[in-house]
Amino acid sequence: MSVNKEIKRVTTHSIQAMKANGEKIAMLTAYDYTMAKIVDDAGMDVILVGDSASNVMAGHETTLPITLDQMIYHASSVVRAASRSLVVVDLPFGSYQGNSKEALSSAIRIMKESGAHAVKLEGGIEIAESISRILTAGIPVMGHLGLTPQSIYKFGTYTVRAKEEAEAQKLRDDAMKLQELGCFAVVLEKIPAQLAKEVTDSLQIPTIGIGAGQYCDGQVLVIHDMLGMNKGFRPRFLRQYASLYEVMNEAVQGYVSDVKAKDFPSEKEQY
Repeated sequence: MSVNKEIKRVTTHSIQAMKANGEKIAMLTAYDYTMAKIVDDAGMDVILVGDSASNVMAGHETTLPITLDQMIYHASSVVRAASRSLVVVDLPFGSYQGNSKEALSSAIRIMKESGAHAVKLEGGIEIAESISRILTAGIPVMGHLGLTPQSIYKFGTYTVRAKEEAEAQKLRDDAMKLQELGCFAVVLEKIPAQLAKEVTDSLQIPTIGIGAGQYCDGQVLVIHDMLGMNKGFRPRFLRQYASLYEVMNEAVQGYVSDVKAKDFPSEKEQY
């Protein structure tokens, strides 16, 4: 008799236990059901429904245009596919920065309408009130420091952050503040590896790096980048595990030529 072994859901608690046990945390983005199913089945710890959907799914130049409704749509699709992974959803630009009441209602909408397990917010001390309010409602929060793409117009560039001591010190302070507030983890994006190591060693909560070196407690990449679906995007921090642009492009070309040559469908492929 075959026993159907229950898949154990990864939780915010198990993510923190992984840091304590020295086990690295694997996190990838996904924005739709089919992709999330593949990622979840592969044994992913955390799926991030990133506002990077604005770039890779909708073709915008920045993450700023994506709306709360669109994030909920993407998150709902991912949640339906994920039976193992912890699903974390980005609060999009403008849904939390200026007003902690609005931040709370945005987070509540994501949790209620998508069924996700946690939200992610960009920023440190300046958004402390929003984070506190969301946490008070029992919603887990992941922080995000370093390069915060929603502030791209303030930075003016996507280059490495916190190279100067003043910015590095603010990042250390912000990371400590996020932990004090009760965040269960923090993403560190595009900062020097040594600074990421310092922050990781100083915190009890896990750090998840993207372009932040090998010392973080986990790593995250955008799935379209990691699978090589984005032609020409090759930052230093990206390791491409496949070249799907070429594979898919070739398959589509094959389909086009078979249709044109009246080769598809064949007699076997009709009723």
